[in-house]
Amino acid sequence: MHIFYNHQHALHQGKVEMFRGELVPCFEVPARVDHVLAELQRRRFGTLQAPQTFDDAVLARIHSPRYLDFLQHAWDEWVALDAANAARDALPSVWPVRTLRSDVLPANFAARLGLFSMDAGSPLTSGTWAAARAGADCALSAASHVAAGARSAFVLTRPPGHHAGADFFGGYCFLNNAALAAQQLRDQGAARVAVLDLDYHHGNGTQAIFYERADVFFASIHGDPHTEYPFYLGYADERGAGSGLGFNRNLPLPRGTDFAVWRQALAAALQDIQAFGAQALVVSLGLDTFAGDPISGFKLASNDYLRVGEDLARAGLPTVLVFEGGYAVAEVGVNAVNVLQGFMQTSKP
Repeated sequence: MHIFYNHQHALHQGKVEMFRGELVPCFEVPARVDHVLAELQRRRFGTLQAPQTFDDAVLARIHSPRYLDFLQHAWDEWVALDAANAARDALPSVWPVRTLRSDVLPANFAARLGLFSMDAGSPLTSGTWAAARAGADCALSAASHVAAGARSAFVLTRPPGHHAGADFFGGYCFLNNAALAAQQLRDQGAARVAVLDLDYHHGNGTQAIFYERADVFFASIHGDPHTEYPFYLGYADERGAGSGLGFNRNLPLPRGTDFAVWRQALAAALQDIQAFGAQALVVSLGLDTFAGDPISGFKLASNDYLRVGEDLARAGLPTVLVFEGGYAVAEVGVNAVNVLQGFMQTSKP
């Protein structure tokens, strides 16, 4: 398996995030990827591959131009407001909800920061754009590799991506790597692509991007949004809209769900993907379903991830696996590589 590794991921390293009413050290840290890389090397698994560099126009197939422009220049604007800002990350504090307008681009930086964000838990840092941009190249490269005939590829990058929408960041995510990979597979010949989100937290950004499209099926298994982030999307009655009606499947599960029940949901999602007639699969591989995760609530054990990889492989589809969440940092490497190992040691049906 080729592993497209983001060598620039550590450029994004937030200092604090807002969590349960207080500023706390960020849960999304460079060590997450470092542990996966170390486990890959320990098992001598896969081949690290440098990504291609793609034009920004490819990103605009998923993200709005004004959002991309903001992300690219936000840090310089932040520091230009006050030289002292170079020592602190930017967090939004105001949002255009309900009846407030979002079509007008404000001149005020704080207003634009809020316009393009969904929470106060995703600090924008000096290296955010460079890290996210390199991660997008990894996702696009992995998709191109699979489109060219490879069975699979793994995107080892951070910050993650599945909460990022067409024109907003949040949930630690800035560019939607899974959506970019799915679009690249479409652009390179796959008539129908499925995105399967296995993160504990619903992939609201990915769902919104493809919600009115019939060529990309989105399925997500996640914590019930009645009680779990991102709260405002991820309910079972969200089935798609317009041309996309029937091509969105959410499988919310209660906090405390064990692997046996979770695996039943995975089987249901894969059955839907098969019925859709997908020609390629993108997996948002969140490992925060692990029982020891500090901000999640499912009960999967490390060995369960071998079975997850096996189940994904039995779908028999060319597959791009994209690293997303997983905040039990010491265990995330073993869990991620277990999925990959289970996948690679399982033959197609």
